[in-house]
Amino acid sequence: MKPQCPENLPSQPGVYFFKDKNNTVLYIGKATSLKSRVQSYFARYNSDWKVHALLDEHATVEFVITKTETEAALLEAELIQAHKPKYNILLTSGQPFVYIFISNDELPEPKIVRVKKSKGTYIGPFLYAKHAKGALCYLVETFRLMLCNKKLENGCLDYHLGLCAGSCRGDFNPADYRFRVELALDALQGNQKDFIRKLTKQMQEYSQQLAFEKAKHMRDYLEHLEVIFATLKAKCVAREQAVVSAVLPRSYTQQFDDQVGLAIQQLLQLDKPAHVIDCFDISHFQSTHLVGSCIRFVGGVPEKNSFRRFKIRTLTEQNDYAALREIVSRRYKSQTDYPDLILIDGGKGQLSAVMPLVPTVSCASLAKREERVFSSKLPDGVLLDPHTKEGKLLISLRDYTHHFAVRYHRLRRSAAFGK
Repeated sequence: MKPQCPENLPSQPGVYFFKDKNNTVLYIGKATSLKSRVQSYFARYNSDWKVHALLDEHATVEFVITKTETEAALLEAELIQAHKPKYNILLTSGQPFVYIFISNDELPEPKIVRVKKSKGTYIGPFLYAKHAKGALCYLVETFRLMLCNKKLENGCLDYHLGLCAGSCRGDFNPADYRFRVELALDALQGNQKDFIRKLTKQMQEYSQQLAFEKAKHMRDYLEHLEVIFATLKAKCVAREQAVVSAVLPRSYTQQFDDQVGLAIQQLLQLDKPAHVIDCFDISHFQSTHLVGSCIRFVGGVPEKNSFRRFKIRTLTEQNDYAALREIVSRRYKSQTDYPDLILIDGGKGQLSAVMPLVPTVSCASLAKREERVFSSKLPDGVLLDPHTKEGKLLISLRDYTHHFAVRYHRLRRSAAFGK
């Protein structure tokens, strides 16, 4: 029997998920119109063997609405990297993002990379290479950052065109070049104060050395400060599009009742029904801009006044256990607002890190890969049934918390890049 297309699909941009009967993600895609895009799969059921296989294996189609197609593309890439669906190939096997990379070498030359394998500074991520290349070309032209392997007394043609840094000449000054690289990095990261401070100091040093031509170049950068920062921001806008409008997949929306609270109590062997549940998650990108989130559901409904966002204060590198301990301690600092259940996005390790901090509150953790839930009385965990109300509620709470953490992380990272 030919599978039927869901009827509740909106004509809005977003990301869609094909899932099997075990709630495993089979395929993730993006769309300008979710309704049109998903319908196209069912229309191709008899003409494309890959689509035929996907539709035969799938059980449900879920979706996340975004404001724009760009947001959908960013979210799609992120989710494919996280879930690695078996019907996705391109974004699973490769790295969808690109970065502007400035190494720690003696003479660093900015370039575009996809993989973080060398020490240095990475600016990004950019979803589309053309935006990264546009920003990089502007930097090279503005700050004269092209290095040349020629050796010419009067410099190469690019030097006379104002592009080459002059490494081809005998009087090339590596210190001046490194200083311009620092300025370019400040401009990319939106550090206007550091940019102005460094320029002002360098101008004074050049003036004292009677190097008035070099001092003039520094003054030119200052006079064009707003243009430089505004241009880079415009060229990097696609990178800075945060996926901030995503909502939960619509099939997660459930009507909560007292029976579900009792079912969670029985499932996790709690002392009382789980009416008020807090969930915690940590978010970061390549171990930078560590943040945390806490979402509260009361009666199965998000209580947004109780949502919390945390900038990790005690860590500069990724350590999920320590980060969780920090945000849980800060969330319940007053010790007057405990929930019936604390749910952690993670496995046994994350649960063990948190439980000693709240000895009077029931705790559990939910691991994504198998949807296995752990508690103090379930050290080996039990598999959640995603088709039960209690299973869908716990999964929706975990995923809601994850989206909230990712949203805050993207906002912080975008702010660091000068938004």
